Amino acid sequence: RRIPIALPNTGALSRRRHTLYIRSAIIVFILFAFLQFHVINYDSSDSGSSDSTNYSTAAILQMVPPVFHKYLTGKPRNSTHGQNGTHYVGDGPRAANISDILRMIHRYNDLQTVLNEDIYGPLQNDSVIIVVQVHKRITYLRHLIVSLAQARDISRTLLVFSHDHYDDDINDLVQSIDFCKVMQIFYPFSIQTHPNEFPGADPGDCPRDIKKEQALLRKCNNALHPDLYGHYREAKFTQTKHHWWWKANRVFDQLEVTKYHTGMVVFLEEDHYVAEDFLYILELMFRKSQDLCPKCNILSLGTYLKTFNYYTYNKKRAQPYLNGWYPRKAVKVGTVREGLQAPDQGSFGSFAGSYSMLSRSQLKDAARRIRATVDDDALLDQNSKLRRSPPDLPAWFDRPHGALIGQTTHDNDISVEVTPWISSKHNMGMAFNRTTWYDIVRCARHFCEYDDYNWDWSLQHVSQQCLKQKLHVMVVKGPRVFHIGECGVHHKKSNCESNQVISKVQQVLKVARGAQQLFPRSISLTQTSVIKKTKLRKGNGGWGDQRDHQLCFNMTLVGR
Repeated sequence: RRIPIALPNTGALSRRRHTLYIRSAIIVFILFAFLQFHVINYDSSDSGSSDSTNYSTAAILQMVPPVFHKYLTGKPRNSTHGQNGTHYVGDGPRAANISDILRMIHRYNDLQTVLNEDIYGPLQNDSVIIVVQVHKRITYLRHLIVSLAQARDISRTLLVFSHDHYDDDINDLVQSIDFCKVMQIFYPFSIQTHPNEFPGADPGDCPRDIKKEQALLRKCNNALHPDLYGHYREAKFTQTKHHWWWKANRVFDQLEVTKYHTGMVVFLEEDHYVAEDFLYILELMFRKSQDLCPKCNILSLGTYLKTFNYYTYNKKRAQPYLNGWYPRKAVKVGTVREGLQAPDQGSFGSFAGSYSMLSRSQLKDAARRIRATVDDDALLDQNSKLRRSPPDLPAWFDRPHGALIGQTTHDNDISVEVTPWISSKHNMGMAFNRTTWYDIVRCARHFCEYDDYNWDWSLQHVSQQCLKQKLHVMVVKGPRVFHIGECGVHHKKSNCESNQVISKVQQVLKVARGAQQLFPRSISLTQTSVIKKTKLRKGNGGWGDQRDHQLCFNMTLVGR
């Protein structure tokens, strides 16, 4: 019979028991943390429910004058055409007829109709042209139009909408604008009208991630021309650069109403939102640029600073602003407030009108004459000095760099900065005239052949590698153009609702309005960025295809 022999105690059993205790403790801790996380989320969502009402459509509408509500509400279509160029037959839609869309696009581009010209008169040489690049995000576009409608002197501008997607609802919205002259132009080489051929996605094109050796064996269309990262073109990413270049060429050199215009051209996009004094600030910057920065050739009204961080004041202390503490008189769009003297009609753009035809010495003489004949104070309310201050200022009011939108340095002044133009910082709400455009378009090869699908990076490459005088910008420290787009080419989010950002912008402008930070008396240069030797940038790729290069360059040749 077998006699059991006790084994020596090696401690293995105790170690196993100890490991079991540790694992059990870890599991209990994970469960506890999981429950705590959900409790916190529940509490925060519950407490935030009251704030979420501020982002409702009703709250946003309340901040918009009733006369402009029509731009925020769509109308049901009774015609046979639907959104995105669809046609309705019987009970349902059928696919858009590309030939019909192309015919309509060419018709718009040939007619070059200027809407409301009979009301506001022909375009003047000192007027501002505002060019808006539009894809198909109609919700953002509605709010941009509402913000433009509230801008002072908007009635003197020409508003050009450049589309790369034909959409009946967007067309109806644009054609309903009645506060200024309006024109529509259509990019004729869009993906919508070329879905299965270049510049769209040709079935014979190489897949993005295929290796060049495999592409050569497959003999796909663009096998010889991957980008600098070894990838092949994606049509949806190339379209934006093509559209921007076509639009600029079209406005400066091809449209009958604009091809001889020498004033300022402002570039916006469908997901921008402007302050009501953005044209006033543009004029102020333009007239002061010859004193503060003679080499500046671009003005920028928007920055990518975290503007909403300024909106962190104590709500109780700032309540006088939110409740409209200052007595203000109603202002009609396109008029001048009581107490204000209208600026000289020739002051804005008259210098630009002859800018491209004068020598440097003549330009300086012209600028001196203009400055001698224009009184800056005439643009401002002379009674503003008599207004009382609120009893309790917001926390940011006395900070030299903490103004909500004005970045004030003196009484009702606004600060600007002068710096070399940087694509990632100064591409929003930028403005320049024909002189700058001629410098850029002479470098078309550099723009069109640079391996980067972004138009702004390509423009910076032009500045660094081609221009004799690099692009320099005067940028306003308190933005007058805001970015409200949550989703787009470069930004993909699960929640693309625009209400929250739009509501924040409205609140920022409301507080700035109450704090008398809009329509400042003058501008002052706070600092000039140290000009460092800029490193040559390697492009982001996506633009290695020779067909893209040629299409881009051909846009420059049309009409020249």
